[in-house]
Amino acid sequence: MTSRPFAALILAAGKGTRMKSDLHKVLHPIAGRPMLGHLIDAVDRLGAARKLVVTGAGREQVEAFVAPLGVEVVTQEPQFGTAHAVQQGETAFRNFDGDILILYGDVPLVPVETMRRMLDRLHGEDDPVAVVLGFRPEDALAYGRILAHGDGTIEDMIEYKDATTEQRAIDLCNSGLMAVKADALWKLLDQVGNDNAAGEYYLPDIVRIARSQGGRSVVVEAPAWQVAGVNSRAELAAVEAEWQRRRRHSAMADGATLIAPETVWFSHDTVIGRDIVIEPNVFFGPKAVIEDRVTIHGFSHIEGAIVRTGAEIGPYARLRPGADIGEDAKIGNFVEVKKARFGKGAKANHLSYIGDAEVGAKANIGAGTITCNYDGFLKYKTQIGEGAFIGSNSALVAPVVIGDGAIVGAGSVITRDVEANALGVARGKQESRPGWAARFREAMKVKKAQKG
Repeated sequence: MTSRPFAALILAAGKGTRMKSDLHKVLHPIAGRPMLGHLIDAVDRLGAARKLVVTGAGREQVEAFVAPLGVEVVTQEPQFGTAHAVQQGETAFRNFDGDILILYGDVPLVPVETMRRMLDRLHGEDDPVAVVLGFRPEDALAYGRILAHGDGTIEDMIEYKDATTEQRAIDLCNSGLMAVKADALWKLLDQVGNDNAAGEYYLPDIVRIARSQGGRSVVVEAPAWQVAGVNSRAELAAVEAEWQRRRRHSAMADGATLIAPETVWFSHDTVIGRDIVIEPNVFFGPKAVIEDRVTIHGFSHIEGAIVRTGAEIGPYARLRPGADIGEDAKIGNFVEVKKARFGKGAKANHLSYIGDAEVGAKANIGAGTITCNYDGFLKYKTQIGEGAFIGSNSALVAPVVIGDGAIVGAGSVITRDVEANALGVARGKQESRPGWAARFREAMKVKKAQKG
């Protein structure tokens, strides 16, 4: 928590036309979470007293996303620049006694620590009016420039379109993010004009206006990756790649072994323990929890599942939401598990689908087994007892109970309960007809010759 109340004002009014998408730009996901969701989570962790999103085109999508998150919404229509966008929050925040942290919905990776530095700097001994987040990119492109003294005091801020050749040579750029004292912000915005090359109301102009009135603004610098913006699918992929790179690094720093880190894909909320081994090409969807000493073999997909200590997954396994894989259990190659719990030491080693099921400790499920859990209308549960053995290529038609220690014969279609320690077999009787195959082949040769 910061020492003084602050409100987060997030700009998300842009049309995002370069995304070429029906989905609002700020709702495109990074690591399985909408970009806007990353920012809202960060300001919540920092302790925002209030949160406000400024929307425009596609506002219905944004409003539907933020409504359950306690976020207020205002609309910027028409859109006359960044200062005009921030000004839309004045009515909502007019009586707010604190600081305003101005963020952008398409700049999703700003860490909590950087936001905190901005707010802390706003209350430094020199009492600045505003704090601007600056960065030094490898290629400054068309970013606005910050002219600052060695102590961080801002002399001027200039949009690229309005900058001279000499000013464009400066490598300190404006990210657009600011922290401003609320009581000063609205007064300064009232004085912003649009006498510039674009005819828009620029937010950075408040720094110039404050300086003309004896106020002081300062810059705080951040690495370029923290303020990377997304305006196209290519930029979305680049920001995703940066997020993944950092998440992989933190996973390894915390005690996980990633055999080929660049091939492992994490979700924003993936939880992994220590001494786990993750082989190449593993994908984690949302809500995956991996406990200690787990091995995940290559090409496995895990989402909405928990894998408990010492278990082994894959290769080519798929764990869907509701899968709960117990200690030392084994889910092998081409096995899919959905809404099913495996007890300690239970195994499904090959080519199976186990859904809506309870599998007891040390049960062994043979290759090709499926739980027939759906009749086209409703789902039903299969219970497999401790130490049970399910023979290969069996179909367990739910609802059905296989008792502790029971054995199901290979190739069975089980439609009734099998009691504990019993043998359950349900398949057609095998017949053997001596010489039939040879006679069949001869007959077919003659038939083929007659047609030839």
